[in-house]
This record gives sequence, C-alpha cells and structure tokens, in this order.
Amino acid sequence: MSKFNSFKAVALAATFAVSGGVMMAVPATAHHHGAKPAKAAPNIVETAMSTGVHNTLVAAVKAAGLVETLSGPGPFTIFAPTDDAFGELPDGTVATLVKPENKGTLTGILTYHAVAGTVAAGDLIDLIEAGDGSATITTLSGGTLTAMIDDGSVVITDAAGRTSTVVQADVTTSNGVIHVTDGVFLPG
Repeated sequence: MSKFNSFKAVALAATFAVSGGVMMAVPATAHHHGAKPAKAAPNIVETAMSTGVHNTLVAAVKAAGLVETLSGPGPFTIFAPTDDAFGELPDGTVATLVKPENKGTLTGILTYHAVAGTVAAGDLIDLIEAGDGSATITTLSGGTLTAMIDDGSVVITDAAGRTSTVVQADVTTSNGVIHVTDGVFLPG
C-alpha cells in the first residue's frame, strides 16, 4: 500500500471511528410518529469543546471573540492543536496571548489554523499529489501553510518553519471539518 493510500485508509478509519462505525439509510418517505427529531450535528466549537483535548484552543477562540464566527455556517477546515501542542510553546506564551491587549495577535494565530471551505483528508492528499509532493494552503489569516506526506502522515509546515503532524483527520462537524494536529502553527 502506498503512503498516500495508507493515509487515506487511516483517514477513513478515523472517520469511521468518529461516526461510531454506524451507517444507516432511512427511506425518504419514512414516518417516525412520536419520535424526537434528530439532534443537529455539533459545529466546530461544540465539537472542540467536547473532545477533552482542545481546552486551550477553546479558551483561545473565546478570548479572540471567534466563537460566533466558528459556530456560523462556514464551511471551515480547522487544523486544531491539542492541549499538549499548546503546552510545547515557550512558558507563558498562551497566558500572554489570551490577554485582551493581545486579541489581534491571537486572532491572527487562530485564523492561521483555519481554511475557507471543507478540505477533507482525501482532498488534501489529492492536492499534495497534484503538487508533486507538496501543497500550499492559504489560511483565513492570508498566510500560507505547506502540506506534505511524511511516512504515511500529513505534515504541515508553517511560515516559521515548524512542522506539525495531523494525528486525527476528518472530524466532521455541521459547519466543516477538523484535522487534529500535534503542533501550533505560527504565522512567522
């Protein structure tokens, strides 16, 4: 199996695991008398709040005033660093960034993790393959990220030259998709 196909299989497995591995078809004419309406899928912010590993990201999104935007219709693709990823930043970085006087800087960093539209793992791999091994991704902040495949995983390089790996792909939300990363992107 090629590295690209291996990643596609991992992305499919992650998607299958997130969905609980259940696939159901309901006929369009089915009537569910007395049944409660299905709860809408959670949006990006609600999903991040529910993971238990994105508490720092959620706090930063709140401090930057981006909750309403990232809860809106989108669609967005979010590269979501884990709490451990934020913990790798120099001591005091997060505490400094969430201060009100640093809202502009924080917003710039967070929007550097967001892309307009839905870019699923398969789409990203297709872009990497079409780019002869790398793809440039333009973020909502206007900055760029470079995506490549390394040892079967998608690796993202930010403007500061730092690399982060996508550790979970295709977490589907009502307004886009989340790819969990093991690092924080810095715009430069």
